[in-house]
Order: sequence, then structure tokens, then C-alpha cells
Amino acid sequence: MKTRRKRIGNEIGRTAVVSVRCNFIIGLVTLLMGAFALPASAQCEVKNDAFQSGEHVMYDLYFNWKFVWVRAGLASLTTNATTYHSQPAYRINLLALGSKRADFFFKMRDTLTCVIGEKLEPRYFRKGAEEGKRYTVDEAWFSYKDGLCLVNQKRTYRDGACDESEASDSRCIYDMLSILAQARSYDPADYKEGDKIKFPMATGRKVEEQTLIYRGKKNVKAENGVTYRCLVFSLVEYDKKGKEKEVITFFVTDDLNHLPIRLDLFLNFGSAKAFLNNVTGNRHPLTSIVK
Repeated sequence: MKTRRKRIGNEIGRTAVVSVRCNFIIGLVTLLMGAFALPASAQCEVKNDAFQSGEHVMYDLYFNWKFVWVRAGLASLTTNATTYHSQPAYRINLLALGSKRADFFFKMRDTLTCVIGEKLEPRYFRKGAEEGKRYTVDEAWFSYKDGLCLVNQKRTYRDGACDESEASDSRCIYDMLSILAQARSYDPADYKEGDKIKFPMATGRKVEEQTLIYRGKKNVKAENGVTYRCLVFSLVEYDKKGKEKEVITFFVTDDLNHLPIRLDLFLNFGSAKAFLNNVTGNRHPLTSIVK
């Protein structure tokens, strides 16, 4: 991997709180996308079996501070048909807005966009994130050559400074949104409790390995009052000694849509939850609803 650093002015300082803010939205998106096993191949093209243009999903976000749950904001996820370099494609947008009340704990105004081909291969990714006094724009451009997935990444800071990097992998490299499109089309029927799922993801600065663990099935009641039969997964981190730390537990509908219903996030200074509020334009019937 090659990395280049351009400096213009003074670098904006980072704090532990800002890091947690960033991890909150990264974790949310990662788990919205990363529920199912991905093929270990440079060939990124797969058949779309899960979603259609016009799908729109809404979530309510809550934050726990000293045993008190505070409504933290909302998130919306939309998918629409578009073109990219004159070729048919999909455009996926995620908007996450923290409420003014939640700004006391952390300020979050994040907009994420990705473009994928008709066969769901990643093409372009952008994340604009206002978190506290810090504003960054992450971008990634994907290409494919000689059995490799290539990605060029760039992070731009408020002062104009930027980080740039290049990476390649024999596996498919995903961003935080393109992984949604592919992952939702995979069949988890052969999963066993405890199975680990690993995949590389571009974050705007580098490519990171992600690890998910399948926890089994559970019935979950969403914010809209409906109970769904769900598949349960956990995103985990490992310390230097290999000790496992759970970062997020999430619940995905056990049907062809594979929609996230609830996410439980474990933060350094509290916890947060995201609940499904409403979905329209889903491609398949929600057969996971428990009556």
C-alpha cells in the first residue's frame, strides 16, 4: 500500500470523543451492510436478489448516558437507479443526523454515498462527516485488473490537508455501503452459531479487516411495533493479546430482504441503539414478521 500526505495549514486535532463519534457511524453502516458471507475472489460481480430501486428505510437512534436513554437522531437509507460512466448502476445514500439534544454528547451530521454497477461491483464511495468541530470527506475509487481489486482512497480535512493511499487485494474490497448490496443477496442458511465472517473494507484512509460472528436467531420487536424473526450477528475487535471485544450486536430479518431491524452499539462512555422505524419499496414480502 502506498500513502501520500499533503499538508495545507494546521492539522485539526483529534480527541477520543471524536474518535467515538466516528466509530458510531462507521459501526452503524458496517453492520447495516455486513451481515452475510462474501466471496473470497477478485470477481466482484454478483446477482442482485435482495433490493430494488426505490427502497427507503428509516431508523431512530438512541444514546444511553448514565442509565438514561436519550433520542439521538435518525438515519435514512435509500437506493435508486442511476448511471456511472454511461453504464447502468445503483446509487445508495445514507444520511445520519444527530438531534440538537444529542449534540451535548456527540455531534453527528454524516452523509454517505456509493455507486455500484448493476452486478453490484463497487465503483465509487464518498463520506462527508461533521463530527464536533471536525469535518472530513472520504472518497474511494474502485477498479479491477489482472485478478485484483484496486482502490484509490483520499481523505480531505477542513483545512484542505489530505491523505491519499492505494491498495489492492485478490479478494473483493468493499466500502461501507457497497457491502450492503452484495451482502444482502447471500443465503445464510448454512451458518452455524459461532461462525466468523471476515472481509476487507475501504475506510477512506486504508483498507481494514472486519470480523463478524454469527450468534443465531431471535425474535425482535422494532420501533414500529412489529416483531421480526431475525439473524443475530456481532462485530468484534481484538486486542494485542487476541482477546475479543464486542463492538455491536445487530439483528437482520430472516427473509429475502435481509433488512437490519435493531443495532446495539457498545461505546467507551455509554451505549447506543438504532431501531427500524419504517421501510417502503422493499423488493420482497417481509415474511420474517412474527404474527
